[in-house]
Amino acid sequence: MRRLPLAALPLILIACSADNATGQNAATPAPKPFATATIADFDSPWAMTFLPDGRALVTEKKGEMILFDPKNGTKIPVAGIPAVDSAGQGALMDVVLSPNFARDKAVYFSFSEAREGVKGVALAKGMFAQASDGTTSLTKVQTLFRATPYVEGNGHYSGRIAFSPDGKYLFFTNGERQKFDPAQDPKSTLGKVLRLNLDGTPAAGNPLAAKGFNPAIWSYGHRNLLGIAFDGEGRLWEQEMGPKGGDEVNLIKPGLNYGYPKVSNGSHYDGRDIPDHAPSDGFEAPKVSWNPVISPGGLLYYSGNLFPAWKGSLFIGGLSSKALVRVRLDGESAAKADQWDMGARIRDVDHGPDGALWLLEDGADGSQGRLLKLTPAK
Repeated sequence: MRRLPLAALPLILIACSADNATGQNAATPAPKPFATATIADFDSPWAMTFLPDGRALVTEKKGEMILFDPKNGTKIPVAGIPAVDSAGQGALMDVVLSPNFARDKAVYFSFSEAREGVKGVALAKGMFAQASDGTTSLTKVQTLFRATPYVEGNGHYSGRIAFSPDGKYLFFTNGERQKFDPAQDPKSTLGKVLRLNLDGTPAAGNPLAAKGFNPAIWSYGHRNLLGIAFDGEGRLWEQEMGPKGGDEVNLIKPGLNYGYPKVSNGSHYDGRDIPDHAPSDGFEAPKVSWNPVISPGGLLYYSGNLFPAWKGSLFIGGLSSKALVRVRLDGESAAKADQWDMGARIRDVDHGPDGALWLLEDGADGSQGRLLKLTPAK
């Protein structure tokens, strides 16, 4: 195991420019309203989740899962992870605890894999176990669900996981794999939000099954869905990377078509136009969109108490924008609030047991792959 001495983890107060959501005031930089501490360094981390005892599970792109203790910096590899195809945008992706973790010790995770010359995203589950000597593993690992179909290429897997507030259902995102049309294909799960039972089977009563759609589909017409979260009132929010321009935050409702690639607030990378969302076009428009893009990574609904003014906000990790982005929610409405320059690609956002914000950078070990902890500025 590798230990990071706490003495080597200094608290860094950052007081540099922070463009607001409209890009104004760039000439009059203001201090960030939080202090940033570097807690650890990982090799291209992708996602994290906290255990009840304050330790965290962290996934790395190459296919490693790490049990990390923020109190002493201890890192323990978690055995039992299936083979991961990490080429391109492939990775060991999301990791989320079962709603019944205290009882069943189940950990759900997603990963990209290669099978018979094609690739896709899979959802799996294993039981968290730690032996008396400290070695840690996921046991009884089983793959619960695979995207349909697997295709060639290394992009837009998505793979985000969220449980319904009642703990009965699992929502899983499948990207359109840079193939465009599958997002509108009723038989394909690509470019969709899916609603599954906890065993990975399609949930009964999904809104489009009676119309001939794949029975797992909850909503469709999406691109690369890299964040999904329920708010305090049980609404489901999703963010996705748009094409050239047009990154989105969507309020996900059952059975709706969010338009991609038929409509978008962006354009194709080769310059071809995509019609913008328009009233009465039959597609659900985003609640917030960005052009220029922020390249959204992870998505968090903040319910902590450490930043009371931000309670009930969405937080987004910005990749190409190297930013932490806050979106203000008001019922079914959303609006841009803050955008802070973090100086590195931000892959994921979470909050800890004390309400602190935790960010994972997107880079390699030793080069902006850090785990950062944000607390209120003094």
